[in-house]
Amino acid sequence: MGLCISSSAHKIQDGHEAPMSFERTDDSNGIQMHGSLYSLEGSKGVNQDSAILYQGYGLEAEAFCGVFDGHGRFGHRVSQLVRSNLPSLLQGQMKALDQQAIAVAEDDDSKNHIDRIETESEDSEPSKKFHKWKEAFVSSFKVMDKEIKLQENLDSSCSGTTAVVVIKQGEDLFIANLGDSRAVLGTTRENGIEAIQLTTDLKPALPSEAERIRACDGRVVALKQEPNIQRVWLPHIDLPGLAMS
Repeated sequence: MGLCISSSAHKIQDGHEAPMSFERTDDSNGIQMHGSLYSLEGSKGVNQDSAILYQGYGLEAEAFCGVFDGHGRFGHRVSQLVRSNLPSLLQGQMKALDQQAIAVAEDDDSKNHIDRIETESEDSEPSKKFHKWKEAFVSSFKVMDKEIKLQENLDSSCSGTTAVVVIKQGEDLFIANLGDSRAVLGTTRENGIEAIQLTTDLKPALPSEAERIRACDGRVVALKQEPNIQRVWLPHIDLPGLAMS
């Protein structure tokens, strides 16, 4: 079960994107699950937001939640493309990693070595899960980036999208993000609901991001009229870029 929204496939009510929601009950334990998507239309023209909520994603019935904020002339098309293709790309990368692990195990003829690996696996299962998801996320983002560039009739040279993706697997959350779209966890406290930021906004003002940009021959400069807003600039073109990276 899942939901998708985008600028081209959603009703507008009172200048806002109409919220979409669902409820379902888990047959195994009777727990009710709720999900919703909502986008606030801005004043810059085309709403370039896309989002997806996919319950029952993957072999372990995970939940996949993704938000993609496009930018540039064709940002709405890029965000829709990522929303539609990233979930399956990520699944494919996870399956490939599983197959690699099986192949390595089958190639090892030492039973003692296998026993040791299995023991270590039990001791470090959370860590192994994290690294597996991390590798799958990084690979999927790279493949997605290449696929965007290969699209016919889509000039993505000055268009793109942010991405924040959350996988919920049992009590665990695996999160990946690019740009300044943010994952926030709502948790219940004695005095009400508290919002906890789970991701770091990736902006040129962040020292680690500025260092990464310069290492790729980019520049980090603020406009004279916006001295407090650092932007990404191309190496040899004096056109200001985005205030996020």
